[in-house]
Amino acid sequence: MTDFERRLAQRRDELEWLYMELYDDREKLRELEAMMQSAYARRSEALRALDERREKAPDWFRKGSMLGMTMYTSLFAGDLRNLEARLDYLSEQGITYLHLMPLLRMPHPDNDGGYAVEDFDQVDPSLGTNEDLARLTASMRARGMSLCLDFVINHTADTHEWAMRAKAGEQEYIDRYICYDSPEIPELMERTIPDVFPETAPGSFIYQEQMGKYVCSSFHPYQWDLNYRNPAVLNDMAASMLHLANLGVEVLRIDAVPYLWKEIGTSCRNLPRVHTIMRIIRLMTEIVCPGVILKGEVVMAPRELAPYFGPADKPECHLLYNASTMATQWSALASGDVRQLKRQLDDLHSLPAHCCFVNYLRCHDDIGWGLNEEYGRSLGADPVMHKVFLYRFFEGSFPGSYARGERYNYNPQTQDARTCGTTASLCGIEMGIEQRDEAQISMGIRRDLMMHAAMMSMAGFPMLSSGDEIGQLNGYGYHDDEVLREDSRNLHRTAFSWENAALRTQVGTIQQRLWDGLQRLERLRAQEPCFGETASVSTWDTHNQHVLALVRRAGGETMICLFNFTGEEQSVWLDALEGPFTDLISGEKRGCGGVLGAYQYVLATDRV
Repeated sequence: MTDFERRLAQRRDELEWLYMELYDDREKLRELEAMMQSAYARRSEALRALDERREKAPDWFRKGSMLGMTMYTSLFAGDLRNLEARLDYLSEQGITYLHLMPLLRMPHPDNDGGYAVEDFDQVDPSLGTNEDLARLTASMRARGMSLCLDFVINHTADTHEWAMRAKAGEQEYIDRYICYDSPEIPELMERTIPDVFPETAPGSFIYQEQMGKYVCSSFHPYQWDLNYRNPAVLNDMAASMLHLANLGVEVLRIDAVPYLWKEIGTSCRNLPRVHTIMRIIRLMTEIVCPGVILKGEVVMAPRELAPYFGPADKPECHLLYNASTMATQWSALASGDVRQLKRQLDDLHSLPAHCCFVNYLRCHDDIGWGLNEEYGRSLGADPVMHKVFLYRFFEGSFPGSYARGERYNYNPQTQDARTCGTTASLCGIEMGIEQRDEAQISMGIRRDLMMHAAMMSMAGFPMLSSGDEIGQLNGYGYHDDEVLREDSRNLHRTAFSWENAALRTQVGTIQQRLWDGLQRLERLRAQEPCFGETASVSTWDTHNQHVLALVRRAGGETMICLFNFTGEEQSVWLDALEGPFTDLISGEKRGCGGVLGAYQYVLATDRV
């Protein structure tokens, strides 16, 4: 019996039940199984060996040594071959997980940063070839790195072969999209579906003149939502996922997961059938390529996240983004008040133990201010005015702000908006450089490192945004580019500065201070048992709303992690903990309390 046959036998009953319950089409189920067997047969010996190792150690991604980075291939290195030549730089920093922004064939110039996909089986020619991708993943595996790629499961570009054939009138391909002959149903659905981009792409349907139909398009008019009521769609998209897995992709970031199923009269978000589809995908990868894990893009409130992990005995995603904590952490920095951040972390800590998050400060996207409004009100905050304060603070227009950023997707009716900018610019380093003020630069670096230290101390594993390790600043040149200037996310989607990266070895530079500070944190994570996969994490009361405390425990050892979110000294006390503790950053001995300086962080262990 082959490994494929063994794994299929263990999961066949559930796979069949789910597929038949969803589609009631046994012929399509047999086609799916045949496709899976064919994908397994094409899997290389090296990848099968990876599968075997990870079947025995399925929690490999929970280790304290996990360190991620996200980037655009074109901005970092130009193309895949040049990226492979730059792997030494990533190894120097200890990166074990590299998330490359979408790189499959896309239309140009309108492609939503690569999320409008023209061919799910081919690398975009501007970035290289499938062979380049396979060679890159092999080089990364040799260095202990895993490659994560986006799989844009919800929609295709309107120039995808399926869309082109649908435009030509082929019913088989029209049926792969959500189409209506008249506007009544689309208008009815738009009453209950929230706009994704209310300013730049309002509405959820477009009228396609060539087809004479109304087509569901949740994101941009050139991105058509797929019809997962059609089993041919799931089967073919599953085949493309396995194709990427066979090129050596080890983490599939499943894009826009909550949107997969549409029903009239609902928000078309988080519907039960979404979980049926995700469980089928999880079973499929466990059967064909158990070395591959699934990361879901689920930008929802904490209470809506747990279902996307699934129950422990029937899991769905291995990982989810910790997007809510990202926003709440920036809110804490602006306000100097950590109470909402502590509550947010408590909500996440209450989830089952198999739930695992990727933590980050910045990514390719904006910061959406989706905070817990009910809890905010209990603290005396008006939710709308607090959002206004946050995006004004981080664009630098609020009195006393040190930040430099820009608004994204401002809605004048609701006063809602999101925020763009690099970590260094939002933390005040850019302002310090502008003003040639070394004190401001130093304070910005303190904020930057404190924010990273807090993020790295949370449950889950950290992911850096490329350029943050050298303090990359906002790039305002996009305002002069006719293609880019309508999307303020291009403020932080700038070409990596190798000139600045070279300064990381020059003592006293901004780059060296950030690089060394981050490396110290990264090495502690990799070495300390309290950051290992068995560690427990909880928040702790500091008797000071300006200071966050996390307590990590493993193997009888306790670590206290303290973070001052203000520019003033703060006193703290942690009840019911026994010391003394040794700060792994400064080497100083501490009790269960004491004073923290401006934006100071402490990682202290009770190990003797």
